[in-house]
Amino acid sequence: MIRLSLLQMQTAGADTAANLARIEQAAIEAAEAGATLLLTPELGVTSYGGGQAILDLAEPADGEIVSCLGEIARRTGIAIVAGFAEKADGAVYNSAVYTDGVARPSIYRKSHLYGDYERGLFSPEKPETCVFDHHGIKLGMLICYDVEFPENVRRLAQAGVEMVLVPTATPMGASGRFIAEKMIPVRCFENQIFIAYANNCGRDGDFAYAGQSVIAAPDGSVLAAAELTEALLTADIDPALYAGSRSENTYLDDL
Repeated sequence: MIRLSLLQMQTAGADTAANLARIEQAAIEAAEAGATLLLTPELGVTSYGGGQAILDLAEPADGEIVSCLGEIARRTGIAIVAGFAEKADGAVYNSAVYTDGVARPSIYRKSHLYGDYERGLFSPEKPETCVFDHHGIKLGMLICYDVEFPENVRRLAQAGVEMVLVPTATPMGASGRFIAEKMIPVRCFENQIFIAYANNCGRDGDFAYAGQSVIAAPDGSVLAAAELTEALLTADIDPALYAGSRSENTYLDDL
């Protein structure tokens, strides 16, 4: 079992120092609540709505952003998943990093870019199975639009992942509500896994976000959910509690 905290966050736009300070404060609060892992939104460090300015903020995986996140993790004793613009091999990716400040960070790059805005800024990565262990639980990562493709979640579930961490920047509107309230619990149920879906909130550039971050369980139940404003959600993730659900809903075995 692990205890997970999720930060639904209003970014300070392209002010990476302010965004990192906000994440650090949330890490302190999450650690005080007994969590060992903090999940934050898509591009939460460099902002989603910054447009072309994001390209100037992009850094390699061994740059200052990931180093700073690792230092926050070391100081607070809590691992962090955070979204940032990653520069690599002459391209810029919409990426997320898992770091505990000790082991080598795990990096995931978004494969399914949404709309002309994202395609004008980032390069897509081929769909990949990013899997790592956290306190005995096997975790995977996707970013926002990626989770809306059932193949991506199923691939991780077939790799033995027990929980998928999803930084997101879902816009306000009916579709955003549907994804958070309906799609995420269904993805959990059809794969018998947990999903934590961490959204931005408020406004950032031309974007207004849906909020409504959610942590859902293998039986489709919601363990914690936010509304529209900043929030820090915390939930216990215990796969053993859902053995009954797995025995009744044997989708992975019956493929």
